[in-house]
Amino acid sequence: MQANEAKKEAFRKYLESSGVLDALTKVLVALYEENEKPSVAIEFIQRSLGGPSVSEYEKLQAEKADLQLKYDELLAIHQDKCKELEELRNSSSVDVCKSETVTTEP
Repeated sequence: MQANEAKKEAFRKYLESSGVLDALTKVLVALYEENEKPSVAIEFIQRSLGGPSVSEYEKLQAEKADLQLKYDELLAIHQDKCKELEELRNSSSVDVCKSETVTTEP
């Protein structure tokens, strides 16, 4: 059991030295001091720690999905254009080769 207690103590020291305990204590004190307690305490804690609210998160998720669709569309267009360019390069080199090998008869 000693190893488990030592592990817990090391973790507690880590939380304290990294400022996590202080930040959580401040948020919990702020929640305690709220005159009108929020209906969803976790949202209060998330906002206090700098995270988005649930509605903000959902809005960001929707925006991310829209941007992913636009990115996918643009990537497909880009890939098509790259293929077209490669085909043009290949057909131009063939045309150049044909014109170089064609000899005029006197």
